Amino acid sequence: MKHTPRMNYSTYQLKLPVDIEKNIEISDPVYTFCEVLDHIDLSKYLAVKERETGRPRYDAYTLLKVILFAFMERGYVSTREIVKLCKTDIRFMWLLQDNPPPSHMTIDNFMNQVLKESIEAIFVKINSYIFEKESVDLNHLYIDGTKIRANANMYSWVWKKSCLVNRDKIFAKISKLLPLMNERVVYYGVKFGTRAEYAIEYLEEILVQFAELTYLEPEKVVRGRGHHKTAEQRYYDELSGFIRRLKNYAHHVSICGEDRNSYSKTDHDATFMRVKRDYMGNDQLLPAYNLQFGVCDGYIAVFDAMRFASDMDCFQPLMGRFRGWYGFYPEYPVADAGYGSYNNYLYCEEHGMKKYMKFTMYQKESKNAAFRDDPYRAVNFPIDEEGHPVCPNGKRFFHLKTSPVKGNQYGRCEEFYQCEDCSNCPHRAKCHKSQGNRVIRLNEELTSFHQEVLENLNCVHGALLRMNRSIQAEGAYASIKWNRAYTRARRRGLKSFLLEIGLISIGFNLHKFHLRRAATPLAA
Repeated sequence: MKHTPRMNYSTYQLKLPVDIEKNIEISDPVYTFCEVLDHIDLSKYLAVKERETGRPRYDAYTLLKVILFAFMERGYVSTREIVKLCKTDIRFMWLLQDNPPPSHMTIDNFMNQVLKESIEAIFVKINSYIFEKESVDLNHLYIDGTKIRANANMYSWVWKKSCLVNRDKIFAKISKLLPLMNERVVYYGVKFGTRAEYAIEYLEEILVQFAELTYLEPEKVVRGRGHHKTAEQRYYDELSGFIRRLKNYAHHVSICGEDRNSYSKTDHDATFMRVKRDYMGNDQLLPAYNLQFGVCDGYIAVFDAMRFASDMDCFQPLMGRFRGWYGFYPEYPVADAGYGSYNNYLYCEEHGMKKYMKFTMYQKESKNAAFRDDPYRAVNFPIDEEGHPVCPNGKRFFHLKTSPVKGNQYGRCEEFYQCEDCSNCPHRAKCHKSQGNRVIRLNEELTSFHQEVLENLNCVHGALLRMNRSIQAEGAYASIKWNRAYTRARRRGLKSFLLEIGLISIGFNLHKFHLRRAATPLAA
């Protein structure tokens, strides 16, 4: 019987042509992607120091193309998913150009060592090409913010106010302890002074001096159950515990800094904020970042991430980023009521930007005529020739004082006025409920800002801008969260979070650019 040789193939064996590009459709997004990256020079952002030993580095430009195309196609993708795509997706094989698939650690190291520092510059460079091709209007910037949950333990909070309160309690306990310690060293003519607050260095000096005067050797003292402590040992151990707690509180306060009240122990850059968890708007206090987007013609033009919850404090840093990236400020920054404040209006005034940010009472001012035209509102009081507000009863208000607004770091002030006589006033029940003469607070500059905002937003142009803001800015967030599956940070730290947002924003803009290019012939 003749032996038949065994064949080294199966029916499932993959057969590919020599030219892989022939199997990629002409309308595939990979061609749009290559068109953009082939027309811009990114080499200066990919410079890495060559190693003298070990294996040669993977080609940086190839790695960049693979990563950016993965974020363009899938939204957020992990390093392991990118490796899998390089092994299974024919388009990624074509991008590799005969290079072997990189390992997930190679991709991760490239992101941390190269892209973390240059992602913003790459983002601006890609945007410059897209914006030129699409004739994007950068003067109309639609701004909005959202909370993105951090990659941190949701129960690992540290509150700065609690640390400060507990620190004051420790100071009070130390003030009670020091007189007891003075009784043990009074024979040496030494007295430890009490204070309202104590420096840690001062307490450490007291601890060392007390141990020397009482001949106490802390390292030789026997501790534990069944061992009686002397009074000196008790005082020494108690003060040592207070010092340890004060050091711990000082460490927590230094991490929080001046601009926030909390942080997470597993991600020190994350701050606890109210984050929406479901469609009903139910929220929970979670470690998160405040993500800010500025959108122009549907493209993300600028992004930023803040460690504080208020959108009001995010406006100026975002505009500063826009100015640094594009060389000018947008003429029409459009935002919701979370951004409308005296400081932001003044910032727009100083940098030549129109005021299109709503303020807190915008809806009531616009739609409630009874509230807007209420004659008993202080802002509606007429001003006489001498500059005094006059109430509906014809009584003048005299200036009491000018006081800075509490908590305002930009020096905003309010002027206080008091009515000359409210006794026997027929309008008293409608005007105010205080016992004495009515006191009002005014800021003429802020009032004029509000009036300007109302005029800007209530005109035809303003109505179109408000409509476009809700479509473009909020639409960008909806696409990233639900279409591109990014609802939580995967990396820890603010710089790593900005890396993720930069990659996602680049992928979002490239994807939108491809869709518009594909739709252009149909529209024609």
